[in-house]
Order: sequence, then C-alpha cells, then structure tokens
Amino acid sequence: MSTITSEFAEIWRYRHLLRMLVVRDLKARYKNSAFGILWSFLQPLGMMAVLTFAFVIINKGPADKPNYNVYILSGYLAWTFFSGSVVGGTGSIVANGGLVKKVYFPRVLLPVSVVISAVANFLFALPMFVLVCLISGHTLHTTLLLVPLALLIQGTFSVGLAFMFSTLNVFYRDTQFILDLIMLAWFFMTPIFYDISQARPVVIAGQVVDIALWVRRLNPMASMVNIFQELMYYGRITAVDFWIRTAATSIVILVAGYLVFRRFSPRFGEEL
Repeated sequence: MSTITSEFAEIWRYRHLLRMLVVRDLKARYKNSAFGILWSFLQPLGMMAVLTFAFVIINKGPADKPNYNVYILSGYLAWTFFSGSVVGGTGSIVANGGLVKKVYFPRVLLPVSVVISAVANFLFALPMFVLVCLISGHTLHTTLLLVPLALLIQGTFSVGLAFMFSTLNVFYRDTQFILDLIMLAWFFMTPIFYDISQARPVVIAGQVVDIALWVRRLNPMASMVNIFQELMYYGRITAVDFWIRTAATSIVILVAGYLVFRRFSPRFGEEL
C-alpha cells in the first residue's frame, strides 16, 4: 500500500509535466491541419453520415429507433474515445523513446497523457452531438450530465489496456500493426450501429446460447457503449449492477495493466 501511495505522490509531483504532455498531444494531433480542432467534430460526424447512409437509407434502419443517426453517433463517440486512447497509448513509449532514455520521470505519464487528450477530444465533440440532436429533433436528456462518470469508467479501462499494449510494443514492435487489425475486428464486434439485444439465440452443441448476453460478457466495450447510448440517446440510466460490473472490469484491467507496466518499465531504456 505504501508503494502505491508513494507512486501516486510521485505522479502528483509531476502533474505539470502531465499537463504539458496532454497539451503537446493535442497540438501534435492538429498541427498543420487546415481545420485544426474542428476534426474532433468532423471525423465522428463523417462516420455517422456514412453509417446512417448504409444502415438507414440503403437498408431502412430499425423502425424502433427514430433519429438513428443520433443512436449511431452516441456509440461512435464512445468508440472513438476508446480507440484513440488505446492505439495512441500503445505507441506512447516508443514515440517518446528519446525522452525516456534521457530524462527521469514516471513513465506512466506517457500513456495516461494520451488517454486524457482523448477525453479532451470527446468533450470537444459533445457540442456537435448536441447540435445533431437539435437538428434531428431528438430530445436532449438530462442524463447527459452522467456522461463524465461513464468517461471515467471507460478511461480506467483504456488506461489499463494502454499500459499493457505500450509495454508489449516496446519489446515487440509488431504490436502496433497487430493492434490495428484487432481494433478493426473489435469495432464490428461492438454494438455501435446495431442493437445486440435484437440478436436471436443460437444453438451450439445442442445448447441454446444467448448471443446478446455473451457479447456483453466477453466484450467490455459492448457494455460501455451501451452505457453511453442509454445516457445520450435513450435518456435513461442503466441498472446500477450493470454499472458496477462494468466499473469492476475496468478496475481489474487497470490494475493488471499497471502491474505489467511497472514490472517491465525499468527495461524500457535499454530496449529503446
């Protein structure tokens, strides 16, 4: 306990560096870009338009979901936050190899700064979500006020994965390329533009399997995206036990990722 406390105290002492890293990440993201920070609006807006065209105009989207574009956007914003955190966090140690080898500071600041900058991008995009709701005639729900809590839970999960993958990436540089494929598959396995609760049970080896239940059990992002869609689209709060299970999963991943990171971080300098 004292070790963990001392490490948190050290991170607090370097909080100004953490702030500088976050600002640097945000500036680097939009450097030499004609639209700059507007890309935090335009990128999810463009994907929403593509998915809406594919699943509403072409395939006549579900009748039980009016303003289907808002449904898609609420899930896609959550996914963008997650993918930006994990992919960016994975490359954070290698990308800052020169800094890691020359200067002492808590290495955990690098993946954490990427996740915080992803939170900032999510918050930058929220006004666009509100605008889309107003244009579409979709009700703005007071449950939007709970989105920061959902961000905290998903951010915890993202930091844990960033710790794991950034450590792996130091020793095996193929990690970043493999992760791109994993994230693509993960995107389609996460109910962002479809409702997993509509999935029919299937029979496997003579046993009836509830697909919706097992997707949420085996894919933490399915649960997290569901929380965002409940808050932002439906205007209702998911059951408390659902929040608790999702938060518990995030904490387990964070602790596991941190232990892996702490175990191998002394070797980062020599590997880089």
